[in-house]
Amino acid sequence: MKAILYIGHGTRSKKGADEARAFFARVSERVDVALQEISFLELTEPSIEEGFRRCVEKGATEVTVVPLFLLAAGHIKQDIPNVLKVLSSAYPDIPINVKDPFGVQSKILDAVAELVRVTAGPVGFQDRVLIVGRGSSDPATLADFGLIADGVKERLGITGVSVCYLAAAEPRLQEGLAAVLDDAEGKVIVIPYLLFTGLLIAEVKAEIRKWSKLGREIYHTGILSSHRVIEDIVVERALSR
Repeated sequence: MKAILYIGHGTRSKKGADEARAFFARVSERVDVALQEISFLELTEPSIEEGFRRCVEKGATEVTVVPLFLLAAGHIKQDIPNVLKVLSSAYPDIPINVKDPFGVQSKILDAVAELVRVTAGPVGFQDRVLIVGRGSSDPATLADFGLIADGVKERLGITGVSVCYLAAAEPRLQEGLAAVLDDAEGKVIVIPYLLFTGLLIAEVKAEIRKWSKLGREIYHTGILSSHRVIEDIVVERALSR
């Protein structure tokens, strides 16, 4: 029997964990597979090991792993494979098929542009967009954010799109937002390139509130999973061979 094991990042935020579980519930209703489990890499239960064990106990003879991760940074390249390697040794008769993270996809960039327009209305050359990434020391991930910024520029028809990070890379959020606000003659729109609510989203909102108290008008698109396309991508990953 085929099982699908979804792997999220995990968070200390109860709201974020609840959002991830609600997202999984919506996805699982659209995937015609009897055995589906959610798990988390860290900070939230159940763990990957526990989710895998549940699949086995319910009769799984093969497991398809669907990571709920936007880009292929260290968690995808090292942490998750390390856990799955141990599980493969513990359950040698159960094949494990691991799907790719979402990557830089045209339909995600289309969704980001749509979120911007829904949040802030029409965007013009005088407006500025700031994409906020989780952050990574992986050069490939930073290159991906360059592609994301270029794709958003193309879709919005503006040049004022920049990127900052919450950790592990520069510029950080405070510096990036200050630079954008200093340069903007029109609207400022912040795009957190994150799937679910959590402590990182709280950090973004806190920084926006700080500037808002100084009289600056800043739009905030919210999390990416608020757009239906993210759910569609996970469903496609779960059902693909």
